[in-house]
Amino acid sequence: MENTQTVLSKRTFLGYLAALPVGLAALKTLGGDGFIASAHAAAPEAASASPTGPFTLPPLPYATGALTKAIDKQTMEIHHGKHHKAYVDNLNKEVEKDAKLKDKSIEDIIGSISKYPAAVRNNGGGHWNHTFFWSIMTPDKTEMSPDLLAAINASFGSVDEFKKKFEEAGTKQFGSGWAWLIVGKGGKLEITSTPNQDNPLMDDAKVKGKPLLGNDVWEHAYYLRYQNKRADYLKAWWNVVNWKKVSELYAQAKA
Repeated sequence: MENTQTVLSKRTFLGYLAALPVGLAALKTLGGDGFIASAHAAAPEAASASPTGPFTLPPLPYATGALTKAIDKQTMEIHHGKHHKAYVDNLNKEVEKDAKLKDKSIEDIIGSISKYPAAVRNNGGGHWNHTFFWSIMTPDKTEMSPDLLAAINASFGSVDEFKKKFEEAGTKQFGSGWAWLIVGKGGKLEITSTPNQDNPLMDDAKVKGKPLLGNDVWEHAYYLRYQNKRADYLKAWWNVVNWKKVSELYAQAKA
């Protein structure tokens, strides 16, 4: 004769088996795979909460981990996927508020930025600057065109001297901002810097010109790897500059 403990174990086991179909039916009633399916179904709705509008986040022309000679993968993911995206989303919010912005390109907005409030300036500038920034970097080794090389030598004495002056402009930019190489008045190359998300295309820029090169010296661009050593970041950045793209921009600016 079976003891009491064995009988109870069998009865408990049979009870579990009897309850199983009921539990499965309840899960199906909740929507296929139950609470897990319900949670996944809600995710796309949360993702679609970002404002829609005429401006979109451009994809990177390389993998987020492709520029590790100068910029780490996590910084690229945050910089592009969070910071740049925020500029785009906030710019679209401003478009919703002002009907005059709806049919304008980002270049049109930047070119008459003095007409708009600070939110348009900061987010419009942030969108243009970052789109430009991604385009002038590459994991590949590239060379300057003979024309660009000659212009840099004529304007700064040598490539090394140009890099030194550019790094100085980025290091001395107080707080957040950008360092630029531009084609200025008379087609001459100049180095300048701007605060925050300003750039040399803005109608009220202190030094105006067509950007050929721009480096982001906001802390979010380099702090994870370099901490407070901005100068080290500026020096390493030359390893990922797309000189082919910069040379094309120079040819376009001269045309």
